[in-house]
Amino acid sequence: MSVPVTDARAAHADGVQRLLESYRAVPATASVRLAKPTSNLFRSRAKTDAPGLDTSGLTGVIAIDAEARTADVAGMCTYEDLVAATLPYGLAPLVVPQLKTITLGGAVTGLGIESTSFRNGLPHESVLELDILTGAGEVLTASRVEHPDLYRAFPNSYGSLGYAVRLRIELEAVKPFVALTHLRFHSLTDLMATMDRIIESGTLHDVPVDYLDGVVFSADESYLCVGVQTATSGPVSDYTGQQIYYRSIQHDDGATHDRLTIHDYLWRWDTDWFWCSEAFGAQHPLIRRLWPRRYRRSSSYSKLMRFERRFDLGDRLEKLKGRPPRERVIQDVEVPIERCAEFLDWFLANVPIEPIWLCPLRLRDDEGWPLYPMRPQQAYVNVGFWSTVPVGSTPGETNRLIERKVGEVDGHKSLYSDSYYSPEEFDELYGGQTYRAVKQRYDPDSRLLDLYAKAVQRR
Repeated sequence: MSVPVTDARAAHADGVQRLLESYRAVPATASVRLAKPTSNLFRSRAKTDAPGLDTSGLTGVIAIDAEARTADVAGMCTYEDLVAATLPYGLAPLVVPQLKTITLGGAVTGLGIESTSFRNGLPHESVLELDILTGAGEVLTASRVEHPDLYRAFPNSYGSLGYAVRLRIELEAVKPFVALTHLRFHSLTDLMATMDRIIESGTLHDVPVDYLDGVVFSADESYLCVGVQTATSGPVSDYTGQQIYYRSIQHDDGATHDRLTIHDYLWRWDTDWFWCSEAFGAQHPLIRRLWPRRYRRSSSYSKLMRFERRFDLGDRLEKLKGRPPRERVIQDVEVPIERCAEFLDWFLANVPIEPIWLCPLRLRDDEGWPLYPMRPQQAYVNVGFWSTVPVGSTPGETNRLIERKVGEVDGHKSLYSDSYYSPEEFDELYGGQTYRAVKQRYDPDSRLLDLYAKAVQRR
């Protein structure tokens, strides 16, 4: 092992014991939930006074094996802490989701994605094994050979089958810097064709590509952001201060180049929560100078958003201006790459939201994952859009419209935000038959909330 693990393992064992004790203290008739200070879920949730499970001992990195390129990590460890522990060894998780407070357990049970996903798939695909506290109150180790049904069904189960206590994940070697090329497109069809070629070949102009994502500002202004790892030192940009990363992408024609440390590249989207910090004034030059740097991060904006929602400040302000309330449209969807330009054309014509994030992915695993059934070997594009629109004549009108279109283009929608599917639709889209069998086996008394109830009904 590369680091001393005795103390970390002992601390983790104590944390697991406290978790189990808190589980056993919950009455059999009460719902079970985690006690956690942060959340990256954006769906409405019913309020509860029920005590949460004690996860205080499950927040750290347990061990890093630099030779085997693996890490044992507690389920509630944030990617910020995980990356801080791996980078000194020249290693990183195969996929590092964009926001610092996303936890490893959360990214696996709720899915995650980033610019390595075109070659490394999704975070759960690099999990070698994981310990799960099931609804039956047992801690079981799941892998491709142990409890493989639970291992396969855990991704996209959102805590309805259990909670990740420990995960052993693969790591990959990384270099100190990332050289970026931003390619502008005037046609979404041309952008998708170039993205598809990079996915298939793994290269751009015969140079291996390590990172790939993109941004759409309008139908005739879109970009691919191509990253290549490098050990060559030199000047680097800093987007944690006055400069704003997503604005640096924009240019007139052709290609521009940039350079970041690997650390700053991994967190390039967090400083401004992609572009959502604009809603709080954090992109205004004067406010930005006064806004302490340590609070320019997604977790700060998330707290402000929860405060706004608690007191309906946004809708009250809209009312004072004589305008209707607004509907939150905060979604990530996966669309087959050959249908993505079609979907984007429709979206830009029908939903007044921009910019839009693009992140290509292809599963590493040919067996697939039943609760989020994407086709192996098929290239998809994650399309992310996060804003509000004026409310329509029915609740969730725009979100429902998007759900229908995603279905038409053979896509899937992530479940971290509001959903409106019928039970039958949900069953078909999210592996209902497999889910019920695994649920019955590992949570026979339904101590944990059902996935449909959690993802759709709790509003």
